[in-house]
Amino acid sequence: MTLAKKKVFVAGHNGMVGSAIVRKLNLDTSIELVLASRSELDLLDASAVARFFDAQQPDQVYLAAARVGGIHANNTYPAEFISQNLQIQNNIIQAAHNSGVQKLLFLGSSCIYPKLAVQPIVEEALLTGQLEPTNEPYAIAKIAGIKLCESFNRQYGRDYRSVMPTNLYGENDNFHPQNSHVIPAMMRRFHEAVQQDVKEVVVWGSGKPMREFLHVDDMAAACVHVMGLPRNEFLAVVPDPMCSHINVGTGKDVTIAQLAGLMAKTVGFEGDLVFDSSKPDGTMRKVMDVGRLKRLGWAYDVGLEHGLALTYAWFLAHLDELRG
Repeated sequence: MTLAKKKVFVAGHNGMVGSAIVRKLNLDTSIELVLASRSELDLLDASAVARFFDAQQPDQVYLAAARVGGIHANNTYPAEFISQNLQIQNNIIQAAHNSGVQKLLFLGSSCIYPKLAVQPIVEEALLTGQLEPTNEPYAIAKIAGIKLCESFNRQYGRDYRSVMPTNLYGENDNFHPQNSHVIPAMMRRFHEAVQQDVKEVVVWGSGKPMREFLHVDDMAAACVHVMGLPRNEFLAVVPDPMCSHINVGTGKDVTIAQLAGLMAKTVGFEGDLVFDSSKPDGTMRKVMDVGRLKRLGWAYDVGLEHGLALTYAWFLAHLDELRG
């Protein structure tokens, strides 16, 4: 007798993180992936999402769909960042509960933490201070998602878990020169500088802020690991229902200036680096405490220099089809 495959819905499967989760789950022959593109399912439409769940009846959900972007995008489109993210996560989590889905993984962001949080940032720092103003609308939406999962767990006994990644990068990222995150935006600028034989590259900010970066394949592996943990093992490390989210990162950070140096080395740029201090730095330091995740049995594998090389190889292979 053949056992039925477990149906797993990955919301946002065409995005950077969602596509990495799909690649990871495709290695498991006991899983049947349930996927829907934006043209097939509008996640902003609550009725459409409800109908989709009723029809598909997934066993598990990875909620990787979100409106995302860097400092420029967050500053320019704050209304869309809060409203669309709230709608997407509310629609999916509510539909999952209504259709009887017991296990769901919600993907948040390290920007949920206070701007002046003690470093490295522990999970308990959530809601203990003011947020970084440049991405506050997005952060508030993600905090609401965490609390929505916690509330369904408390009231209905669901097993909805949340993971908070540090800054992610890797294949299938958005390489728009202004609306993307720091690594893809920087990679594109440095690449174009080499192609155009430009003698200097301008880097936004002072170069002094410190950031932590995690390759997207490591993020996908962490997500699948956390989702697959038996409930008793998960609760042995994460016992507090009001602080149930988990940091995902490397626990190591570099300055933006160091990152720029690594990027120059990766793409073969030999010119000068100029730091534009008129552009916002954002939080001066942000590195995650990943002790909880280590106690759950997972640690990162891809170092930053190697990860940048992998990302640049993918970038070169997909130049004609890059988003942005």
